[in-house]
Formats: sequence, C-alpha cells, structure tokens
Amino acid sequence: MTLLLPTPTRRAFITSAVAFGASAVLSVSVNRTARAAPGETPSAIAFDGNALIVGGAGFIRRDDGGVSTPLPGPKSGSILSFATHNDRAGRIAAGLSNGGVALSEDGGQSWEARSQGLPEAPVVAVAAAASNPETLYVSVHGDGLWKSEDAGRSWVFAMDRPWLADAERDLTALASVDLASGMGGIWLYAGTGLGLTRVPDCFCRWKDVQPGDAMDALVSGAAPAPEAPLPTGEPIHALVSAASVPMRLYAALPSGVWASADAGVVWAQRSSFRTDAVAVHPNNADQVVALTADGLIQTRDGGLSWTPLANN
Repeated sequence: MTLLLPTPTRRAFITSAVAFGASAVLSVSVNRTARAAPGETPSAIAFDGNALIVGGAGFIRRDDGGVSTPLPGPKSGSILSFATHNDRAGRIAAGLSNGGVALSEDGGQSWEARSQGLPEAPVVAVAAAASNPETLYVSVHGDGLWKSEDAGRSWVFAMDRPWLADAERDLTALASVDLASGMGGIWLYAGTGLGLTRVPDCFCRWKDVQPGDAMDALVSGAAPAPEAPLPTGEPIHALVSAASVPMRLYAALPSGVWASADAGVVWAQRSSFRTDAVAVHPNNADQVVALTADGLIQTRDGGLSWTPLANN
C-alpha cells in the first residue's frame, strides 16, 4: 500500500497556523499498522456500554453475559483502533488499515464511511473527546493529528506530530482525559514509539506528563520529571482513561499492562504479558480487558489478578 503524505505546501501552511511547534516524543512501529491484516489476530478492543467489542480483519461483539456475536465489520479495511463514548451507547468509531474512519451507530451492525478530508493512510488511533462525543481525534500514519467536531462527517488538521531527533514521529495511541485543569479541562494524551506525551485541547504544543498542576506543567520549562514514568524505549500500543475515574489510565505495552492513578505521573506494571490493546469498563475503573498474543485476559481488581476471558 502506498501512503500518501502531505505536500510541502499544505504542511507549511498548517504549521504556520498552529501555535508553536511540537516538542516531545517519539515514533510509531510500522507493525502497529500491520497487526490487523486479514488472517492475523485482532488489534483493537473497547467497551460499548457493557459489551466488549473486538476488531481486526473482522468484528466481534461480546455481550455482558459472555455471548460473542461475529459481525461483518467495515468493508473498507481492517480495524486498527476503536473509540466509544459513555454518552453514546452503540456509537463506534473505527480507524482503518486502508485509511479513513468507519462509524457505526448501532453497535457494529452497520457501518458508514466518515473519512471526508482525511489523508489516504492508515488511521492508527482514534479517540472521542471526553466532554463531547461528537468530537473525534485520529492519528494518521505518516501525517499527524486530525479532528472532527461532527462525528467524523468532516475533518480538519489539528496538529503536527511530536518532534524528536530531527524528525516528526507518529502517534500510536490516543485518549481524551477529563482533568480539572487545561483549556476546558480536557487533555489529549498520546502514546508514541518511545513513551507518553499530551497536549491540552487548545493544541498549543506537545508536552511531557509532569507532576503538579497540569497547566503549570505546560508553561514550566523546569517542572520535575515523574518519579515512576512508563518505561522508556517501548511503544505504547493503546491508551485509555477510565470514564468513571478519569485520572485512572491504562496503557498497553510490549511489557504488559501499566496503570496510573494520577493522570500519568506515576505508573505501575499490572501484568507481564505482551499487550497489544486494552479496554476499561465505562462504569467500573477496575474492570479491564487486555489483548495479548495468547488471547483476551481480564481483571476486576484493577490489574492485581488476571484470568483468561473465555469464548462463548
């Protein structure tokens, strides 16, 4: 597949329109865009209300009784990423390997293309704004961060990728986090090939996660580093904020599931299985499902113990 990268003219124009440049981390593994190819294992999971949805070359919906129903999924590509919102049960946004976004309003029974204006490249990550289910964010492989305020009917370029080592680096995961600071209280967290970064919804500049007040951390050049950050040098495959406890974050890394109780300042490892995706129940921050090389595992105590998720 040929990736269509933005032209210098468009990039120069957009860069001049977005305040400041990108300042943080890092890179994407090309394997992230290949894991959902036909015949391979699923690459995305999420909760839609009480139901767990699993996506890849196909689509499976598992109800809260454990009964799994295979569904066709979008026709225009394998699923790389999901976004759902607690205020819009049944609405699922899926980032696709062939480029663009597909949206379902009926829990995955039917899908509609929502890609107008997006580059023709894999959509590696999707997130719905914590405060507004109509607002979606996507990371486009080889491009940058895009935003829609009408549930994907139209898209605008929001921000360049973070800058590191003389190059822009792709975002591998996105999560909208409702904090008591920032522009409107919302921060967009992003996973990269080597760590975690974030930006307030003013899209002024990428910033490392630091202790203390979130806005102080944005403007301070000398804020202290986290005492227990995520491991450096590992790609973040997925990142979620618990809707019921927004400061509780979970991240899927090759080294396993990691959890933070303070919006990403201090992290603790909660599993040692290689993890490709993670989902947290919208009404229970301790109920988490992770996608591993051996299948789905679950916890109901915030990751202190895990059991396989049986297929019915």
